Amino acid sequence: MAEKPQALPTDTQLFRDIFTASPVGIAVENLEGQPLFVNPALCSMLGFSEEEMCTKHCFEFSPPEDEEKDWALFQQLRAGSIDHYQLEKRYFRKDGSLFWGQLTVSLLKRRPSPLVVARVEDITEKKKAEEARFRHTAIVESSQDAIMSVTLDRIISTWNAGAERIYGYTEAEALGQPIDMIVPPELPDEENKILDTLRAGGRIENFETVRLTKAGKRINVSLSISPIKNSSGETVGCSGIARDISEQKRREEKLQEYERAVEHSGEMITVINREYRCVMANRQYLSLKNLSRDQVVGHFAYELLDQATFEQVAKPKLDECFRGKVVKYQLKYTYPKIGERVLSISYFPIEGPNGVDRVTCLLQDITDRIQAEQTFADMTRKLVEAQEQERARIARELHDDINQRLSLLSIQVMQLLEKPSEIEVRARQLGSQIAEITSDVQALSHDLHTSKLEYLGVVPGIKSWCREFGERHGMEIDFSGDVLSPIPLPMGVSLFRVLQEALQNTIKHGEVKRAEVRLREESGQVHLLVSDSGAGFDVGKALQGRGLGLTSMRERVRLVNGTIAIESKPMQGTTIHARVPLESVYGSIPKAV
Repeated sequence: MAEKPQALPTDTQLFRDIFTASPVGIAVENLEGQPLFVNPALCSMLGFSEEEMCTKHCFEFSPPEDEEKDWALFQQLRAGSIDHYQLEKRYFRKDGSLFWGQLTVSLLKRRPSPLVVARVEDITEKKKAEEARFRHTAIVESSQDAIMSVTLDRIISTWNAGAERIYGYTEAEALGQPIDMIVPPELPDEENKILDTLRAGGRIENFETVRLTKAGKRINVSLSISPIKNSSGETVGCSGIARDISEQKRREEKLQEYERAVEHSGEMITVINREYRCVMANRQYLSLKNLSRDQVVGHFAYELLDQATFEQVAKPKLDECFRGKVVKYQLKYTYPKIGERVLSISYFPIEGPNGVDRVTCLLQDITDRIQAEQTFADMTRKLVEAQEQERARIARELHDDINQRLSLLSIQVMQLLEKPSEIEVRARQLGSQIAEITSDVQALSHDLHTSKLEYLGVVPGIKSWCREFGERHGMEIDFSGDVLSPIPLPMGVSLFRVLQEALQNTIKHGEVKRAEVRLREESGQVHLLVSDSGAGFDVGKALQGRGLGLTSMRERVRLVNGTIAIESKPMQGTTIHARVPLESVYGSIPKAV
């Protein structure tokens, strides 16, 4: 006999059992939003007991912004304009933590006093998944790299903005098209090999190849490709990231060309990185240092030089170059094979992705050039010294011999006054002329001989000469001297000869009665400026002519390691500016220990 079916519980008991056993949080509320009954699931979600829940208002469990949205809809429910609503909102647990809930609120009208049923489902994990998906989508869309997915039939199924930028096809143009449209015709089997690798469970990492753009341009790309699997673990497609490395390839090719040029250069060349390690050294450098490549490349610069010279000379210069400047200086260095040499060292910054990250060091041996220049300077100096000695000799002869003879002649001529007198007038004239000659010869002696500079000092001697020259030629010379350091006599003589030549030219060609002479000390240099507002001249033509005046000025200044600038234009006057360092440049070259 069949068993009699079990009788169903009463409706009230059935609903209470469902209410209690439901995994969804349920609350029965009045139209004021006050909970009357809550089930265990909702108590568990919020961490409150049923008694605690019923003492609170339903809107106390949410942040203010979520509460406002919920209350607005609840008001519509109370007014009868809607009979239910649904809302995703956040809830506070008793411990203060938050979770996301899917709230569904319904109005129970079939009662003398309407009630509200609120159902809450915990959707925190769903929200996290959505946020992760949104973040992933945002990353894909904002990426500068091309990100796409392809089916096993080689059909493009997704295509991001980076792919549009790199390949030139819009998303609408790419979706549904075969991936072969960006594969060069000379690589027909490459995509098949990639798919075979993915079907076998493998991945493609940083595979460098070539792809085609919409415009037909070939670009270098680096590919990283992963399989896409379904819920059963089967590979159903692949997703790939393509990075345009065309610019990187061009840089690498240029670097290779640069390295080849460096290796075969006759100059000594090294490359130093920001850690001050040598990352490259050419043959010439290794040969003169008498070192192998392993003894140089990878080693610190102070190991190749010496600690003191590196810290005091090389490092500050390298740091300046790392700030983007081209730096040049000279250094004395002793090589194992050839002994002490003078090097001209040039540092050139090399730009990397994040600024200057390496420095090219070009070392040129200028010892022979300096020696040749020194030999030439010595020869020229000797020539000038011989000229000065000859001028001194002539000055002595003019003063001690010719001047005395002319004085005697003047006395003899004056004796003609004692004789009968048709020659009286003539004799007086001759005496006057002879006196003028004597004066001129004496002035010439002063010009040729630099005794005033020796006895008075350079600045007072030049000042005295300017006064005498002005008086002799009826010319106003405005002189000012502001030099505190003692000027060596050779330097003073050079400046004095420049001044003489300049003022003689003013008298000869300038047709002016006033000139300015300024002698001053500034920044370790002595400056001589001679200027007038006379007729001026064409400097270029003057230097090409036969006259030696301007050339002599330049040579005299060069002998004392100085420079000279000559500025003049027809009808606009002339300015001559000589600058001479108080210390020798050659003597200041640092020497490596």
